[in-house]
Amino acid sequence: MSTKTGILGGTFNPPHNGHLSAAMRARRTLGLDQVLFIPTNIPPHKQLPAGSATTEQRCEMVRRMTAPYPWASFSDIEVSRGGPSYTVDTLRALHARGYDDLTLIVGTDMLLSFDRVWRAPDEIARLAALAVVARGADDREALAQKADMLHRTFGAQITLVEGPVLEVSSTELRETGDFARLTPPEVAEYILENRLYQQL
Repeated sequence: MSTKTGILGGTFNPPHNGHLSAAMRARRTLGLDQVLFIPTNIPPHKQLPAGSATTEQRCEMVRRMTAPYPWASFSDIEVSRGGPSYTVDTLRALHARGYDDLTLIVGTDMLLSFDRVWRAPDEIARLAALAVVARGADDREALAQKADMLHRTFGAQITLVEGPVLEVSSTELRETGDFARLTPPEVAEYILENRLYQQL
């Protein structure tokens, strides 16, 4: 029986409790065996702001965040590949490594822009199912309509993950510095030790 693997990608600048919450909810809903947390190397659609953590620091924070959970693991597949990080390249590489039952965990905005912003959305839909962790009830109808359209257009298999969402924005987190409350203790400690985000 193949292993059901979730993928949660992002800049993780910094990783926070919202990331963990989304992974946990998707795992419970879909019965995932494991979730890979994959930091981007260079995000293709946005620049990392001044004062960001380095790539190595972002990876170390994800490593520390996932360490307490047997089902969660850090993957450097995008960082080690170098260059801009495109999801379709990562899915191809994971399939080549023998991962054949993949679910991409995405948020509301990512699904709504899936066919407009993402590279090769048709191939992504072939290589992985999608689990959408909605921000709130207000998004449900728009997401359901989008999921239906993507299923008809690309054959995408999309699950809307139900339940309360923990809304945390990395941008607001960097600005407020509320790391003790909104990041796992291991991450908050690392941020403090390395004096990250202080110049913002």
